[in-house]
Amino acid sequence: MSTEQADVVIVGAGLAGSIIAYQLGLAGVKVLVLESGPEIPANRNQYLERFYTATLKTPESPYPPVSTLDTPRNPAEQNAPRATIADLILGWDNPAVSYLVQKGPLAFTSTYERVGGGTTWHWVATCLRMVPNDFRLKSLYGVGVDWPISYNDLQSAYCRAEAEIGVAANVADQAYLGMTFPDGYQFPMTSIPLSLVDGSFVAAVQGQSFDGLPLVVSPTPAGRNSQPYAGRRVCAGNTNCTPICPIQAKYDATVTMNNALNTGNVRVLYKTVASKVTVAADKSISGIEFIQYQLGDGPPTGTGVAVGQRYVIAAHAIETPKLLLNSTSPAWPKGVANSSGQVGRSLADHPIYLAWGLMPEGKAVFPYRGPVSTAGIESLRDGAFRSQRAAWRIEIGNEGFNWPVGDPYVTVADLIDGTNGSATNPLPPAEGPQQVLYGTALVQKLNDLLTRQFRIGFLVEQVEDDPDNANCYIVPSTQYKDRLGIPRPEIHYDLSNYTKEGFRQAKILATHIITELLGATELTKPLPPGKFNYKDVDYSFQGAGHLMGTYRMGDNPLKSVVDKDQRSWDHNNLFLVGDGVFPSTGTSNPSLTIAALSSQAGDTLANDLKTAMVQVQANQPWQGTGVQINGPSPRLVRYLSGHWFASPAGGMVDGNGSAGLTAKPGYTLPGANEGALIGRISSTGAPFLIGDLAQIPAGQQGELQLCINDDLEGRYGVGLADNQGALTVQVTFGTL
Repeated sequence: MSTEQADVVIVGAGLAGSIIAYQLGLAGVKVLVLESGPEIPANRNQYLERFYTATLKTPESPYPPVSTLDTPRNPAEQNAPRATIADLILGWDNPAVSYLVQKGPLAFTSTYERVGGGTTWHWVATCLRMVPNDFRLKSLYGVGVDWPISYNDLQSAYCRAEAEIGVAANVADQAYLGMTFPDGYQFPMTSIPLSLVDGSFVAAVQGQSFDGLPLVVSPTPAGRNSQPYAGRRVCAGNTNCTPICPIQAKYDATVTMNNALNTGNVRVLYKTVASKVTVAADKSISGIEFIQYQLGDGPPTGTGVAVGQRYVIAAHAIETPKLLLNSTSPAWPKGVANSSGQVGRSLADHPIYLAWGLMPEGKAVFPYRGPVSTAGIESLRDGAFRSQRAAWRIEIGNEGFNWPVGDPYVTVADLIDGTNGSATNPLPPAEGPQQVLYGTALVQKLNDLLTRQFRIGFLVEQVEDDPDNANCYIVPSTQYKDRLGIPRPEIHYDLSNYTKEGFRQAKILATHIITELLGATELTKPLPPGKFNYKDVDYSFQGAGHLMGTYRMGDNPLKSVVDKDQRSWDHNNLFLVGDGVFPSTGTSNPSLTIAALSSQAGDTLANDLKTAMVQVQANQPWQGTGVQINGPSPRLVRYLSGHWFASPAGGMVDGNGSAGLTAKPGYTLPGANEGALIGRISSTGAPFLIGDLAQIPAGQQGELQLCINDDLEGRYGVGLADNQGALTVQVTFGTL
């Protein structure tokens, strides 16, 4: 067994793991990342070609291991299997087909990737913030649980996440339901233009309301370029951006991981599966055992243990609890970090109510152009109704019937073969034989049908009836393993009546929008496998790919797994990050919140290892701190203790200096308080005020230097000669 060492060991090279690795790399921390899947090829054309030639075009189809309907892969024969759409089609409840060992009563219908970059390789790139009331669901509406943090606690982290991903949006469009932004804030890029499909909805819902709330179509914040950004091209409107953008106009986590690798402090071991977390006698994590392979269905090629000062598990809401629960020992019989019994509990998604229809004849909206989604109805995400039923956001799709039906392929086949898989040959309520067309007639009919298609998706909030004793959970299977001998995830999944009532209301509004406001023909029908009956009506849900819960944060160690910093209550050197820490789902796609929380966890880790304590003398000019500032890594300078004076007249003061004594033009920082703590980056940097607390201005690189704000050159007197005292200052990572 080999031993790999680093300051910090991270499991998972997806969004959360990549952001933390990059931040730590900038801080000079040595990082080792263990990634269960393969490295992304240097030329993404390999994945593009796989997608273009795949018969089953699903979110997973470009990526290894290949999943098909013809030759399903037995997950027991794969080293790093994952959930796929093919699993759901071929037998979601059959462990010989499905990697997830599903115990029901309902199917868990979301999938994910195990590859460098994680599931950002097939995300839609929606970058919505959570609304403020999402963080206090229990206290406001009496359901679910509250977060231990507020929207305001995430404000600056959201801004950092939007910069890292490169989010295209306009503040004016996003300031709804209590969401606020810093004064003068602008997103990195302006919004992606609305599609013709979106425009039809804008006109149709104008002045309309539901449940006392207005229906308002808003451009969706997107992690894709509306202008050149970070060396990536402008979105060219390829609707197959889910799963893969052919030109990388859409962000994926390999962008951040490549930046991390370029720091020279980060390395990644691919095809390396974490198998067990070990715990020392003092309750600290002592290592992470791993198994390596070269071929996805080949034999193991090595084993080892990764050892560090801090450990981060960023393997999302299914693989993370699986690893923790599989790491039992006599001292930890319930698994690592699980004294609360909440590891694996409260597995959640945004189950989607999918609805679709055909616009009236002569009213083409031209789908299959642009990103998968460019707008939605966000004005219904919060309200008093949440005491009775789940909230939702409405995503407007630009990909026609591709998701619910499989178009354009199905309608083409219908018109050639005389079938009716799309329910448009003939279109209800017409009856009679199906058409069989070819040549000009076929082209004309396709132009008529395909240009009028649209779909909408309601992303429904998932809330448990009793969150402390959740019905949805994941445990390691006692019967089924992968090829490496690691237990596979056993999934127990259901929807509460609270969530089902959200579906009932979504169906009512969907039909109203489609048939009455748009004047379209609704073709919605329940789709397997996510079917359920509620109040004698059949419904179905689709997986959003938003895996949440299973190691939630909280302020009570008895009812949560990590604290607000995402540090394990049980093990001081263990951090659990990603969407598994979400105490509740809200209605926003989770990626931006994952990124924001990860940036905060990265700050905490860097502060654990690299906090600098500096003493600044009053009688000395600019003093080097030894702290190197990297432009992308925000830092705070904080006064801790001590007093000094710049002149006897001003008296002893702290970092804020002498109130009422303004520094003269000859002082180092004119206009600021005399005797205040000031800083600069390198000997050529412009001085800036610190006082008792300040964030170092962004975009600078070099050594941080500190000084008292005084007449350094003695223009008005003796300069520093009469100064006395010193301040103790702390330099940390983070933002105000």
